[in-house]
Amino acid sequence: MRQADSQTQPSPAEQETPQPAGPSNRPPPTMGPQQTGSRKRKAAEVDQGAGTSSSPGPAAAMATAGEGNAEGSMLLTKRPRRPVAHLSMVNYLKGRALGADGHPGLTGFEGDLRSYGVLRLPELLRERQLTLGPLNKVFASQWLNARQVVCGTKCNTLFVVDVKTDHIMRIPLMRDRVPDLSRGPPSCGIHAVELNPSKTLLATGGENPNSLAVYQLPTLDPVCLGDCQGHRDWIFAIAWMSDTVAVSGSRDGTVALWKVDPDMFNGSIAWHKDAGLPVYAHISPTDMEAIPKATTNPGNRKVRALAFSNKNQELGAVSLDGYFHLWKARSSLSRLLSLRLPYCRENVCLTYCDEFSLYAVGSQSHVSFLDLRQGQQNIPPLCSREGGTGVRSLSVYQHIVTVGTGHGSLLFYDIRAQKFLEERSAANPDMFPVPSGRKLKLTCGSGWINQDDLLENYVAGVEDFPNALYTHCYNWPEMKLFVGGGPLASGLHGNYAGLWS
Repeated sequence: MRQADSQTQPSPAEQETPQPAGPSNRPPPTMGPQQTGSRKRKAAEVDQGAGTSSSPGPAAAMATAGEGNAEGSMLLTKRPRRPVAHLSMVNYLKGRALGADGHPGLTGFEGDLRSYGVLRLPELLRERQLTLGPLNKVFASQWLNARQVVCGTKCNTLFVVDVKTDHIMRIPLMRDRVPDLSRGPPSCGIHAVELNPSKTLLATGGENPNSLAVYQLPTLDPVCLGDCQGHRDWIFAIAWMSDTVAVSGSRDGTVALWKVDPDMFNGSIAWHKDAGLPVYAHISPTDMEAIPKATTNPGNRKVRALAFSNKNQELGAVSLDGYFHLWKARSSLSRLLSLRLPYCRENVCLTYCDEFSLYAVGSQSHVSFLDLRQGQQNIPPLCSREGGTGVRSLSVYQHIVTVGTGHGSLLFYDIRAQKFLEERSAANPDMFPVPSGRKLKLTCGSGWINQDDLLENYVAGVEDFPNALYTHCYNWPEMKLFVGGGPLASGLHGNYAGLWS
């Protein structure tokens, strides 16, 4: 705001009225407040008016202190200029979200409030099941926006579901340039769906589950297909290192690095369009690394899950032979270490916790935490105790780990407190709920199951077939959780999808 008051000339009335040097017994003139004039002169007038009261004003005090100075009573201490405050609501919200200069975002009270909300959200969630029709087992999912989730299934279907209307839109899969006619219909499906950091690209599997498919967002137009000199077996995991670099892990025991900048493919896409072929480019990986063969189980080095640490620029992977592997990720992959996991059966999920710089690995009955800075496990592993059905999906937000089990339940673990969240109950409605000592567990609904498969493969009368929760993803701005899965038994055809809010 411009300070124009000090440059305004005094009014004629102010010029004709003499200003006394000290306090006066004469009452102040009965004039209305002037809209113009010097700020210093106005301050002096206020001081003089204050001096007529029983307690001397600042001007009188200065006159008393400086008797030898005739002008002492007219001198005023210059007030420090205050920084210009942005009163706009937009500026306030930006500062709160991103952090103003010298004030990091979400610190102090706001950070504590957000942490408290994350801690209390699980006990407030309520389920609404979604109808997916005859699709078989949801393996992967990601939020596209506030109401749409993209999913991949075992029946090799890529679709978008509207969580408000249950409407399903199927996305055509990309085909290899040279299809393998000898190969039958894929039986593994789509195990990974990942969005790049800016949410402008989506990476998943193609019609051939060995190939990496990339789509443009939000249009879901095909961009490119990694079907040249890539994996020889199914892709199980995908991770983005940046907006244009993705990594895929395969059952063939290799990790591939892909450069997927859409600007590079404009000429190729236009050429294919003129030729009447599918409008996407075909690419090759820029680097491929093989998982080291373990002496204990050399034939089972399938890459099952990936997680990328942006802070350290490192890529972690778990393989089914019970090992964790770490690479330095730059323009190529440079392996740093491989270590034996404490629980080595069915290591099928992996995530990275930025707040604690930890990798979390899900196995048949435990979640193990790896702090590679210390070279040891500073946090003891947690046991899911879900009847040996295993940890099937895993995510970390701030200090809360969400565990999706093979027995149709969600568990929540607090890394700071090193214990599971507990149910809260009150002895009567007038009392505040307190932890009950019972583990907080959200049990998912029954979903849909093909009754013909049930009668053909299982004993009649057995009705307890809980869904394995193969995937879950949060929409934190709206405090919603999408969960997907299906029957754990491979011989059963069915699905589960639920919105928890």
